[in-house]
Amino acid sequence: MTQRAAPEIRVSRPAQVQAYEPSPQMMDRWSSGLRAADGDRDNVISILDVIGEDWWTGEGVTAKRISAALRSIKADEVIVDINSPGGDFFEGVAIYNQLRQDSRKITVRVLGLAASAASVIAMAGDEVQIGRAGFLMVHNAWVVAVGNRHDMAEAAKTMEPFDAAMAAVYADKAKVDRAKAAGWMDAETWFNGEDALAAGLADTLLAADLEDRTEGGANALRKVDTLLAKQNVSRSERRALLAEIKGGKPDAATTVTPGADDGMAALVQSMIATLRK
Repeated sequence: MTQRAAPEIRVSRPAQVQAYEPSPQMMDRWSSGLRAADGDRDNVISILDVIGEDWWTGEGVTAKRISAALRSIKADEVIVDINSPGGDFFEGVAIYNQLRQDSRKITVRVLGLAASAASVIAMAGDEVQIGRAGFLMVHNAWVVAVGNRHDMAEAAKTMEPFDAAMAAVYADKAKVDRAKAAGWMDAETWFNGEDALAAGLADTLLAADLEDRTEGGANALRKVDTLLAKQNVSRSERRALLAEIKGGKPDAATTVTPGADDGMAALVQSMIATLRK
């Protein structure tokens, strides 16, 4: 299933206005060496550099490269790993449209940073996963413009449809109105993993983070079971209490046998409250 409802971005590059390179703040937050553990799979596209071709080094992620990668993948699902500070707005738009037009399922994994143009690309995913310590950053488009005050005013007008197009993409993904998305952009908003989930810009944490959370919960339950056993709580009572904490039904008795003192009851309720947070 592909995200056919994702809005298309229709922009062209004006001759007088050039997309700007990532800001120093974004470059400082970007860890260029970050890679996924399974990044060698033959259905993975890695976007682990600035967006667009660097004028000096010739490196960077371009729409031409992504197009070739999509053609070479034969699998029914395409995984796109992103760790990028952004870059050329127009290259980002082209890559976004390439991904959203692909008929296969597109799963985006934000490994570290998806900022600026890279965050636009991330919105093309049918499913967007993000690391708990990862970041999405949205802001208004940056440009370089040269001229007098009239030229500057005209450049500002020129950028308005670009920002409106990005706001529409973020709003569509998060299921919020465009004014709210535009407010995120005006404030240059940084979303960590949990914030991105809460805002609706991501669908789930990366698999590794979900596994860590599950294992952490299991370890906590084992510790509670050990503490209760040391307080001479019977096995059936412990199973009933742990089932209540997990929200399920135990195989043994579902009620605790009377007899625990008030101090023990308070301890158990405290444990339950703590683990449910």
